[in-house]
Amino acid sequence: MAKQNIADIDVADQTVIMRVDFNVPQDEQGNITDDRRIEMALPSVRSVIDRGGRLILISHLGRPTGDAAEDARYSLQPVARRLGERLGMPVQFATDTVGSDARTKAGQLKNGQVLLLENLRFHPGEKQGDAAFGSQLASLADIYCNDAFGTCHRADASMVALPRAMENKPKVVGFLVEREIRFLQQAIEDPQRPFVAVLGGAKVSDKISVIAHLLNLCDRVLIGGAMAFTFVRAHNGHVGKSLVEEDKIPLAAQLMERAGDKLVLPVDAQCRDRIDSDGEATTAPIDQIPDHMMGLDIGPETIQQFTGHLAQARTVVWNGPMGVFETPPFDQGTRALAEAIADSDAISIIGGGDSAAAIAQLGLQDRVTHVSTGGGASLALLEGQQFEALQVLDEKRDVART
Repeated sequence: MAKQNIADIDVADQTVIMRVDFNVPQDEQGNITDDRRIEMALPSVRSVIDRGGRLILISHLGRPTGDAAEDARYSLQPVARRLGERLGMPVQFATDTVGSDARTKAGQLKNGQVLLLENLRFHPGEKQGDAAFGSQLASLADIYCNDAFGTCHRADASMVALPRAMENKPKVVGFLVEREIRFLQQAIEDPQRPFVAVLGGAKVSDKISVIAHLLNLCDRVLIGGAMAFTFVRAHNGHVGKSLVEEDKIPLAAQLMERAGDKLVLPVDAQCRDRIDSDGEATTAPIDQIPDHMMGLDIGPETIQQFTGHLAQARTVVWNGPMGVFETPPFDQGTRALAEAIADSDAISIIGGGDSAAAIAQLGLQDRVTHVSTGGGASLALLEGQQFEALQVLDEKRDVART
């Protein structure tokens, strides 16, 4: 069943505490280098303040260690400034999360105003999922809104303990989380067929559960990236110096036996003895890579085979690059598949992380159906996991017929 969203709730004269994902990248000087996560939260933010609500925003940033001098670079104060620029209005900032500054500023907040609290991870209770910390946050507001898909798979206090502490108060999703659920969960559970998944990246161990789950759902699962070499080794192929997870070879063999022709491996690879951009790569059959070389990208025959499957697909899910795409010429496989997906008429869902970065670098984000904002969360959904952070929220009520 669908969840209540922020638009379903009357927020006028109410204080909304909204969990967002403002974990934005910064340079050495602390300048924000990419504010897409701030931009993606704007529709939910504006929905509250435009309708006369008072808005408290909470987020994490980075992985603070507890050292005050070291952690100063993880302050959300620069985010408050950038958000204010994007909204065209001042955004207040509290120097703590549940201390005197946060409580005072939350109590003084007026309708249509926004307050951003300091980094949640500065408080040890956040990562511990501490109920007391969740209750302290809950005491600041009348309504809870989760618009942080990137942390929905975590049981952090702001994701689970906080909404649990809201008791009979409204607990809803924001527009970003609602969109993620619609595409990553509902579209996958009832896909248009053929349904093709493309999985890449370095390690099989990162995606074993995803592969196993998608084999039950998909018509084809295309495997690229370094993780393919563990499967090739399970077929006694020769992969040279390519990355192989030796302890996962038996599991890879079991998956291949179970999958039959659903699981599609590369037939060739672009190889070199080292990872750099100098010189030309050598193309070799996937199971005949020379001893002194490693496979660093899928080869031309594989590109042709994979793009052929994508051309026939009606639903595509892609998570993980096909090679070392940040180092040309080993970006060719990832680039070719990204362009094939963009050219397709299929519903196309890009599962966050490196795949989302590749789509953005190629300027193709407007030519795919959905780019997920949460790499880890999208993988967890693809594994079939249920998120407690979503289960604690209110279900959308059926409108009574008259």
